[in-house]
Amino acid sequence: MKKMTLAWNCGGRFYLKVWTCFFSLAVLRTHSIPANEVNLLDSRSVMGDLGWIAYPKNGWEEIGEVDENYAPIHTYQVCKVMEHNQNNWLQTNLILNEGAQRVFVELQFTLRDCNSLPGGVGTCKETFNMYYYESNDEEGRNLRESQYSKVDTIAADESFTELDLGDRVMKLNTEVRDLGPLTKKGFYLAFQDLGACIALVSVRVFYKKCPFIVRNLAQFQDTITGSDSSQLLEVAGNCVNNSVAEDLPRMHCSAEGEWLVPIGKCVCQAGFEEVNDSCQVCRAGFFRSVLQTPACSKCPPHSFTRVQGSVGCTCEEGYYRRDSDPPNMACTRPPSAPRNAISNVNETSVFLEWAVPEETGGRKDVSYNILCRKISVDSRRYEECESTVRFLPQRNSLRNNSVMVADLLAHTNYTFEVEAVNGVSELTNPGRQFVSLNVTTNQAAPSPVSVVRKGNSGKNSISVSWQEPDRPNGIILEYEIKYFEKDQETSYTIIKCKETEIVADGLKPSSVYVFQIRARTSAGYGGFSRRFEFETSPYLAASSDRSQFPIVAVAITVGVILLALVTGLLLSGRRCGYSKAKQEPDEEKIHFHNGHIMYPGVRTYIDPHTYEDPNQAVHEFAKEIDVSCITIERVIGAGEFGEVCSGPLRLPGKKEFPVAIKTLKAGYTERQRRDFLGEASIMGQFDHPNIIHLEGVVTKTKPVMIITEYMENGSLDTFLKKNDGQFTVIQLVGMLRGMASGMRYLCDIGYVHRDLAARNILVNSNLVCKVSDFGLSRVLEDDAEAAYTTRGGKIPIRWTAPEAIAFRKFTSASDVWSYGIAMWEVMSYGERPYWEMSNQDVIKAVEESYRLPGPMDCPVVLYHLMMACWQKDRNSRPKFEEIVCLLDKLIRNPSSLKALVNSSHRVSNLVEPGSVDSEGSVSASVALMEASGYQSIEEWLKGIKMGRYVELFMDSGYTSVEVVSHMTLDDLRRVGVNLAGHQKKIINSIQEMRVSLVMPSWFVR
Repeated sequence: MKKMTLAWNCGGRFYLKVWTCFFSLAVLRTHSIPANEVNLLDSRSVMGDLGWIAYPKNGWEEIGEVDENYAPIHTYQVCKVMEHNQNNWLQTNLILNEGAQRVFVELQFTLRDCNSLPGGVGTCKETFNMYYYESNDEEGRNLRESQYSKVDTIAADESFTELDLGDRVMKLNTEVRDLGPLTKKGFYLAFQDLGACIALVSVRVFYKKCPFIVRNLAQFQDTITGSDSSQLLEVAGNCVNNSVAEDLPRMHCSAEGEWLVPIGKCVCQAGFEEVNDSCQVCRAGFFRSVLQTPACSKCPPHSFTRVQGSVGCTCEEGYYRRDSDPPNMACTRPPSAPRNAISNVNETSVFLEWAVPEETGGRKDVSYNILCRKISVDSRRYEECESTVRFLPQRNSLRNNSVMVADLLAHTNYTFEVEAVNGVSELTNPGRQFVSLNVTTNQAAPSPVSVVRKGNSGKNSISVSWQEPDRPNGIILEYEIKYFEKDQETSYTIIKCKETEIVADGLKPSSVYVFQIRARTSAGYGGFSRRFEFETSPYLAASSDRSQFPIVAVAITVGVILLALVTGLLLSGRRCGYSKAKQEPDEEKIHFHNGHIMYPGVRTYIDPHTYEDPNQAVHEFAKEIDVSCITIERVIGAGEFGEVCSGPLRLPGKKEFPVAIKTLKAGYTERQRRDFLGEASIMGQFDHPNIIHLEGVVTKTKPVMIITEYMENGSLDTFLKKNDGQFTVIQLVGMLRGMASGMRYLCDIGYVHRDLAARNILVNSNLVCKVSDFGLSRVLEDDAEAAYTTRGGKIPIRWTAPEAIAFRKFTSASDVWSYGIAMWEVMSYGERPYWEMSNQDVIKAVEESYRLPGPMDCPVVLYHLMMACWQKDRNSRPKFEEIVCLLDKLIRNPSSLKALVNSSHRVSNLVEPGSVDSEGSVSASVALMEASGYQSIEEWLKGIKMGRYVELFMDSGYTSVEVVSHMTLDDLRRVGVNLAGHQKKIINSIQEMRVSLVMPSWFVR
C-alpha cells in the first residue's frame, strides 16, 4: 500500500451537521512511468473533460481543480453518508487495451473514517467496489449492473478524520489491481459507492511489457506480457547488423516485464568485431576471421591489409601461407638448403646425415626428400636408382636429419640430393633447395637366397633347387648348402656346388630335414637363407611297422604313468605349499599366499580385530615407549581422536631423532581407544621403506599416543599443491614408484588398504613417499560430501572402485583402482578428482564408463597406466607387482615419457621458434616398427579399420611407422581425417605405438 501526504484547503459544506470537505490539491505531481509499463489511461494527464458518466447524477461529482502549475486536475467525489441505501456508479469511457491480455489499474483516493462522523448518519461505508466490462465498441456503454464483472472491493489503508481536516493534512491511498485475461479490443471500468465518503483522485490504467533490448548482439522488440502471472513468453531475437546467429537467439518475457533466460547468441561476421552491443568493421591493418576471437587482430608478421573489414591478411612478397594454415599464423618462406651433409658407406649401404637448414622459413614442418641417381652402364649419364633400393625410415617427408639407404649395387657410383622443404615450398618456385653427395659403394657379399624348392624325393634322398640371389653383387663363385635332421641341429652336413640344384642322399625315411643355402662371390659368403623344411618318403615295410607297434604301445603306457605321477606331485604341492624333500644349503623354501609369493622375513597380515582383547594385539605388534622419552614441541595437525604433534624421541642407547605423535584426546570412550590403537596394531606388522614406520605406543599413561617416523613434507596432496609445477616428470614417477612399491608389499602380505589417496601418502625431506592411515575411523575430508555412506560405513567415493561402492567388494584390485586416482592427483599436482561433481554424479558417470581425462603435461604412458587401473573388470587391472616393474622401466627409459597427453606450453604445430627436432634414429624407427607389429602404413591403417585413409596418408608423406608416431591432431586434420571418431581412433593407435616399446602386454590391451 502506497501513502502520499497532501496539503489541501477546504471550503466546507454542511450536510446534516456532518463536515465533509471537497478539497483542492495544492501539489500532485505525476510520477515517472517505468520503462516496462505502458499507460492506457491516466486521469491526471487528460486536459479536457474526462467524459465519465455518473448515475444517479447526484451521486459521484466531478471536481475540477488545477495544480501548482495550473494544469487541470480531475477528481470524483461522493459522500452520501446521511442517506440510506446508496448505490452510486461511476463509469469510464471505453479503454482500448492495445493487444494486452492483462492490464493493471492504479487507484489513488482518500476515504473518511466513519467513526469520525457525528452520530445520526443514515449509513456509512469505508470501502467501494471496482468492476469492468469488456467490449469491442462504445455502443455497450448503457449497461446494467449485472453485466459488469467485479474486480475487487477496495478498502483504504489510511482514512482521514475531522481532526485531519483541521490540520489540513490528508493521507492519499494507492491501490493496484489487475484484470485478465482480456479477449476483446477494450473495456469499461466502473466504481460503485454504497455509502462511503470518498474522493477518487486519479485512475491510471496500464499494461506491462518487456522493453526493447539488445543482448548477445540480438535485438528483442517490445513484447507485451502474457495473460498469466506465471507465464514466460519465448521471444526470438534478430541479429544486429553485420552479425549472424551462431545459435538462434531467444529470451523469455516474464509477467512482470523482465527479460529472463537468454538462449543462443549472434556473432559478428568475419571482418567485424563486437563493440558496445554492435558489430564494428575492422580497421585497416587488422582482420578477423570466422574462427578467431571476438576482437579484430593485428595482421601477423610478414602480412598486411590496407582495407577495412578484412577477413585475412595478404602475405608480403616472398612470403606464403598454406590454405590449411590458421589466419593468425605468420607468413613464412621455404627453407634454405640443408648444411654439412656427410655420407658413410658400408658395403652396399650408405648412411646420409646433414644439419638443419640455416633458414627454416619460420616453420616447424621442415622435412626432407632424397633423390637417388646412379651412373648408367655406359658411364655417360645418370639414371634413377632401382625400385629395390630401400630408404630407412623413408625416402620422402623425412622429419629426421639422417637416412639409411640400403640394397644398392656394389662398385657403383651414386649421387644423392637431400632437398629441404616445408609447408609453403610447393607455393613458390625459387628452385630446389638441396645439398648433393657423390658416393661409391664397396664390394659386398651377395644377398641371401630367397627361393628354394623341393624336387623329387625318395625314402633316403631329397632333390632341392633354388634361384640366384636378388642382389648377387658380383659373379657367384659357388653355393653352400647346409642341411640337418629337424631337432638335430648340432649334427649337420655341408655341400658346395656351382649349380643351383643338388640331391641330398643318405637320409632317413619319413624324416623332416632343414635346408639353408648361401652364395659366395669374391667378396665372401652372403647370409644363409631362411630355413626350408622338406620330408623324405615313408618306409613301406609292413612287417617292420607291426614289429614296432609293441614298442610304441609300451612307450605310450610309460608316458601316461609318468604324467599321472607328475600331476599328483604338482597337486600335492599346491595343497601343502612348495618344499623340497632334500634341500640344498643355499636354497630357500618358497610358500604361496593368495597367489602371491611370500618372501623370507615377511609374515602374513593378521587383523587385530580378531583379538578378543585389543590390548593384546597392541602389545604383540607395537613396542611400548616410556612417556619420558618423548617431548612434544608443536602441533602440526588435528584428527578426529586428537591432535597430531611433532617432537624428538630419545630412546636409551640411541641418538635423538624427530617423530610424529598422535594423541588421544581426554574423555574418550573405550571404543574410541580401541579404534585409536587399532591403527598401531596394523602398522606394527609392516616393515617396508615405503610404509610409514611405527616407532611404538604409549598406553600406560595419559594421553595415549602413537609414535611414528616424522615426514617433513606432510601429506602428498598438500605438498603437491604448494609446489605446483616444480618437479620433473622423473621425480613424479619416482613418487608414484614409491607408492606402488608400498602397495605391492601390502598386497603380498594380504592387506587391503581401502582408502588409498594422495592425502594418505606422506612425503619426507628426500621426496620418499610412504603409505599411511591404516584402519582409523576418521572424517575423510572437511567436505561432508567426500564420502558416500552405506550400511557398512563411509566410502571415499572419488577414489573407490565401482564394485567396492556397489557391493563393498574390497580387494587388492580395488586398491589398484584407487592407485590410478592417486596417480591422477600426483600428475595434476593435487587437483580434486572429478572436480565439483557430486558423489552421486561421480557414481553415475563411472558406471557409464566415464574416466578422468589426462592431466595437463601428463606423459601418455602414465595416462595409459591410469586407464589400465580403471578397467571395469577388476581381473583386467594390473597387479602392483606389474605396476612397479613398469615404472622401473620408465625411469630407466626417460625418452618414453616425452609423449604428452596434452601440453600447456604448446603454441603451434607449425611455427618454428628454433630448430627442427632431430630425435629419432634409424634404430628407433626399426624398433618402433617391430614393436607396433606393422610393417607398413597400409597394413597399420587396415589393421585398425581405417583403410580408407591409406591414399591420403601416402600423398601427405606419412609413409612410415616412425613418421606417423609423431603425428598430432592438427596433422591428422591436414591429412584430411575430419571425423572426430576416426581422429580419436587413429590418435589412440599412434599413442599405443609409442608406448609399446616399454609397455607390458596387459598395458596396451
